[in-house]
Order: sequence, then C-alpha cells, then structure tokens
Amino acid sequence: MNRIIVLREKLLFHKLCLLVFLSIANYSCEGSKEDVTQPSNLNLTITIQGANESNPNGDGSGKISCAATADNAVRYTYSFEGGDLLESTDGTIDYTFIEQGTNTYSVLVYAYSSSGESINKTQSVSVLQSDTTTASLVFSDEFNIDGSVDPTKWTYEIIPPNNGSWWNDEQQHYTDRADNVYVSDGTLKIVAKKENYTFQGSTKNYTSARIKTQDKFEFKYKKVEVRAKLPDGQGTWPAIWMLGANEDTVGWPSCGEIDIMEQTGDNKNEYLATLHWSNNGSNANYGTDHPDYPGDNIPVTNATSTFHVYTLEWSANELKCYADDDLSNAFVMNNNSGLPFNNDFFFILNVAMGGNLGKNIDPNFTEGTMEIDYIRVYQ
Repeated sequence: MNRIIVLREKLLFHKLCLLVFLSIANYSCEGSKEDVTQPSNLNLTITIQGANESNPNGDGSGKISCAATADNAVRYTYSFEGGDLLESTDGTIDYTFIEQGTNTYSVLVYAYSSSGESINKTQSVSVLQSDTTTASLVFSDEFNIDGSVDPTKWTYEIIPPNNGSWWNDEQQHYTDRADNVYVSDGTLKIVAKKENYTFQGSTKNYTSARIKTQDKFEFKYKKVEVRAKLPDGQGTWPAIWMLGANEDTVGWPSCGEIDIMEQTGDNKNEYLATLHWSNNGSNANYGTDHPDYPGDNIPVTNATSTFHVYTLEWSANELKCYADDDLSNAFVMNNNSGLPFNNDFFFILNVAMGGNLGKNIDPNFTEGTMEIDYIRVYQ
C-alpha cells in the first residue's frame, strides 16, 4: 500500500478518536451540571413541649421539637441562638433551652442538596424554662454554719431611721447584734423585738436587722429561690427584695427596686410582689398591690408556720414572681430597654415594724422571726 495513503488513514483514525473523546467529555460535563440541584421550599415547624392556651411558652421544661422539610434536601443542620451547627438527616431535632425564665430565641436551619447546595431559614420562639435541675447554681447561702452571717456575702445595714431617706415610717432600729440576726440549726434568723434602743441619738421601741449583698454579689437575668418562714404578729413587715447596684450613683427610684416578697402586717395569708422605677423622677410602681394590676395579692397559706419557696424569674423580656412553683398565681411584668431592670441588682433581707406596710403594731407584740432556709441563684 502506498505509504502516503497509510499515513492519511492513520491521521483520519486519530481525528475520529479525538472527536469521540471530546464528545464523551462534553457529555460528562453537561451531565455534572445537570446533577447540581438547589434545595427549595424550606419550611420549619417548632413545637414547644407542654404549650397550650394557658401556657403558650410551654410547661417549664424549656424543650422544643423542630421539623424542617425542603424539596431536593438530603440533610439539615440547626443552630440555636447562634450556637454550633447540629446535624439532622431527616430534618427533625429536639433541643432544651436552659436559661431560666421565659426568653425568646432564634432557631436557624439549613437544608442541603446532594450536591452540597444549601438554603436557610430563621425563626423565633419564646420558651419557658423553670426546671432548676437543668440550670447551674451561681450563688447560694445555705446558712449551715452557726453564728454570724457570712461576711463574704452579707453586710449589715444599721443606719438609723432619721438618717435614711429610704425609711417608710418604720418603727425599728436595725442592728448587727446576735439578738437580732444570727444563723443556727440550718437557717438564718432575723428577729424583730420590742425593746427600747438608742443609736446615734435616736430612740426606737423596736429592733430588728437588715442585711444586703451590695458590692459582694450583684447580678441580673437569673432565677432566684428563697425558702422562708415569715414572722407572725400584727405589725411585722418581712421583705425579700433587691435594689439596683447603681443606687449610690443615681438614687432611688432611678436604680429600680424588685420586691420578690413583702408581707403586710395585717394579712399573713398573702404577700406582695412589686417593681419600682423612676417616671420623670417620681416613683412608678407595678405589682400585686397596685390598682392597675388585674389580680389579687399572691396567696400563701400558713406562711408564718410553714416554709415556702418564693421565686423570681428575671430575664430581658419579663419579671415573674410566684410561690411554691404555682404559676397560676404568678405576678408578671414585661421588661424592656427603657426600664432599669437590665442592670445588676443586689439582695436585701429584713423585717421592719409598722410603717407603710407593717401598719399598726399589736401592743402585745414582743418578738417575731423570719427564718431563711436558703437563698439560691441559678443561671
């Protein structure tokens, strides 16, 4: 065969092979492009455990169940309140929020196709967490060491009434004496007594004690539990309450006041929960003793003979007070950035005599004691 003809045929054969190769390669590339899919129609359903008409934020467990669906999706990931991405192959996942109180959280979900393309969706949910077993204890005093109160946690206030602008026509001197405040048998005792007592030129007919955690423990947005038995006797005014840590700078009521529990001297079957703040320099207040509040004071039976747990749930969204986990009688007020309840506060424990809430004192009164079994603060 002619050598030129052979070379020409070989050249044609190589060209044909090249065309076949390019056709296959082009087909493969086009096939890859067709394999790239984009998820679409992402839907997210969030169910709060125990939610109903009476408890729209759930049963207090803090638990939610999420279910996401999307076209062309083969897997999903979730992020709760900006946390790490959690994998879910079928789009469902359960999650528990541990921050105490009713809080609003963001839930972010991604849907992915087989080729790795993704879309996402964010949804908000408001959930109640009241189970302290899921929370961490950040402060407590169990009052298990007999003697004086723990000086690393508490300071005595002994300002006489004529020197303290925060007095409310009360009839006692506060002291740091063991006669009025001490720890024994696992409880703190604050004892109000009928006795003449003179301090800094001022004489009163009653003594008691008032202690605080100012400059020792101050906090915000936590859950507080105080187990206490209240004093008996007409005229006693026990209080478990808090003041804003900036009180010395801005004064009262600008610093804000949170009254977790106050009991009037003439009604030992109920207690008050009240918030105070400044309205153009004047005292604004809202609580169970306020005429605008659509409910009665919080009931508490046998408060002077039995221990009860007085609770505050405090978040950026609301403040809630109740006794013995009975949310049906809870005091609730919404919180917002215009109120002082977004700053640090400190505790105050005291028993006053007479005054605006203690009212008329029984002439036969001799002594009354508030016992505190524990005070605990949870994150």
